[in-house]
Amino acid sequence: PFDIPGKGAPVERLKKWRQAALVLNASRRFRYTLDLKKEAQKEEVIRKIRAQAHVIRAAFRFKEAARVGTTTNDAPEAHADGALGFGIKEDQLTALTRDHNYSALQQYEGISGLANMLKTDIDKGISGEESDIDARKNAFGANTYPRKKGRSFLAFVWDACKDLTLIILMVAAAVSLALGIYTEGIKEGWYDGASIGFAVLLVIFVTATSDYKQSLQFQNLNEEKQNIQLEVVRGGRRIKVSIFDLVVGDVVPLKIGDQVPADGVLISGHSFSIDESSMTGESKIVNKDQKSPFMMSGCKVADGYGTMLVTAVGINTEWGLLMASISEDSGEETPLQVRLNGVATFIGIIGLSVAVAVLVVLLARYFTGHTYNPDGSPQYVKGKMGVGETIRGVVKIFTVAVTIVVVAVPEGLPLAVTLTLAFSMRKMMRDKALVRRLSACETMGSATTICSDKTGTLTLNQMTVVEAYFGGEKMDPPDNTQKLSAAVSTMIIEGIAQNTSGSIFEPEGGQAPEVTGSPTEKAILSWGLQLGMKFSETRSKSSILQVFPFNSEKKRGGVAVQVGDSEVHVYWKGAAELILESCTSWIDKDGSKQSMTPEKVGEFKKFIEDMAVASLRCVAFAYRPCEMSDVPKEDQRADWVLPEDNLIMLGIVGIK
Repeated sequence: PFDIPGKGAPVERLKKWRQAALVLNASRRFRYTLDLKKEAQKEEVIRKIRAQAHVIRAAFRFKEAARVGTTTNDAPEAHADGALGFGIKEDQLTALTRDHNYSALQQYEGISGLANMLKTDIDKGISGEESDIDARKNAFGANTYPRKKGRSFLAFVWDACKDLTLIILMVAAAVSLALGIYTEGIKEGWYDGASIGFAVLLVIFVTATSDYKQSLQFQNLNEEKQNIQLEVVRGGRRIKVSIFDLVVGDVVPLKIGDQVPADGVLISGHSFSIDESSMTGESKIVNKDQKSPFMMSGCKVADGYGTMLVTAVGINTEWGLLMASISEDSGEETPLQVRLNGVATFIGIIGLSVAVAVLVVLLARYFTGHTYNPDGSPQYVKGKMGVGETIRGVVKIFTVAVTIVVVAVPEGLPLAVTLTLAFSMRKMMRDKALVRRLSACETMGSATTICSDKTGTLTLNQMTVVEAYFGGEKMDPPDNTQKLSAAVSTMIIEGIAQNTSGSIFEPEGGQAPEVTGSPTEKAILSWGLQLGMKFSETRSKSSILQVFPFNSEKKRGGVAVQVGDSEVHVYWKGAAELILESCTSWIDKDGSKQSMTPEKVGEFKKFIEDMAVASLRCVAFAYRPCEMSDVPKEDQRADWVLPEDNLIMLGIVGIK
């Protein structure tokens, strides 16, 4: 009855507990629980950002309505329903995703019910028509967030004026100008002060202009960097769209290494786990399944693959709020600037100290009568000098001290540093190298040799199966299955179709099928099409029981499929030498199982080596039959580790 929840408890419940505890024990301090005051401040900031986003969206809608000529009579009808024709409102969806409210998801009849409310087909996605996408953007917002305006040119000018060396020079220029005009008259006395002032202004404006241009360039570069292209399922086919064009209701396939582009729920997945450390701070990998389907944008897919239904975009996601509340502005100085500014400041301080010492000594000598005119008479005689003559003598001494400061402080040094770095940056830009930090110019200036792992070969990033070794002999051409029995061909095609994270869209009207996935997956699936594979038909003939996604550590991926009522096939594909080590037998061209003798192992290894010498990527296919009785029940299947030993080698392909 006194169970106080830990993390993730509603704020209202925590308030009640806190009030009760404070009444019972006023000295109690909640040091290790949620800071409700900070939480309230955070909520206030979020409310302000959301309000700003709604204002921007309203302005966009108004502008769009005016552009397409929408009449004022149509506007109330279009916005009368808060969900704009969908079965759920924006704030309901946002609350569902933000609070990870599983019970609310059940009230909407699960993911399928939520998809129906959003007019989304779980398998085919949204229609992808322009009108549908615009309606979704109007109802649930676009996948963008308000950004802070870039700093103005005057802000960079003000920053440049804060340099200590320049401040000393400004003071010296003002004093020099005043003393020069006082002692030599306005015609000739303004030279020194004005020249120092001109040098200072030149440094300030060159620095400000360089920094401002750099800021604009990187603002454009950041926008390009954030414009990630990702795959979505629209109209039953996978297409690439910009992350900014993602809308609520989109179905997004995700695989290991991808970043979750928006908040959403997992439709289906295999060994699917997420690294949420960027949002929660917890370094623990979180497994996602039907019981824990909620995903936050900005997180990385740590393992497995699956598909997600987008439920919140832009400012309605935690990532969007985070991005809207921070700025990427970093006004760091380069190491060279830091060192040279340090030197200039140090010299300036020494010059100032010497000038003060000289001023004190000269004033002391002057007033004690130890300073003499060219004719040998003392410049100052106590009681005999007028006030005007005394002031003129002091001004001359002060001019000497200011001259020392002006000479000592290197006004050319900041300008030289700024011009050098700006020139270097511009020269690197002409070489198509846009540097993020000016310090890169210094570093590259010291480089004598650049080591690169690229061969210099230009490629299309497209891969093709060019060699195949199945049934104990080489297939020539690689899609020639005439020598193989029907049973072997069926097994190869089933392994290709089921053991993949890619997909094939077969358009109506006899057009060429569209293959999507990683380059290696696309190569194998394209080869499967050449073998006569009907992707959708092959996948429908058997059902997937368990998946082991391709893992860069194990260098293999596997799938267990049920064929018929009791027959189970476990298919593996991966690095040829590793798959070969796990095989104890192989299939010949007639479909008979043969023992893996040392001679046959040598034959397989020879073929792998020949392909490697030809710079081909070797991928081996193997399988293992299982009884249905060996497969765990459905509720225990999530922890089932697919058998990796006693495999039967099907064959090897070489991919170019």
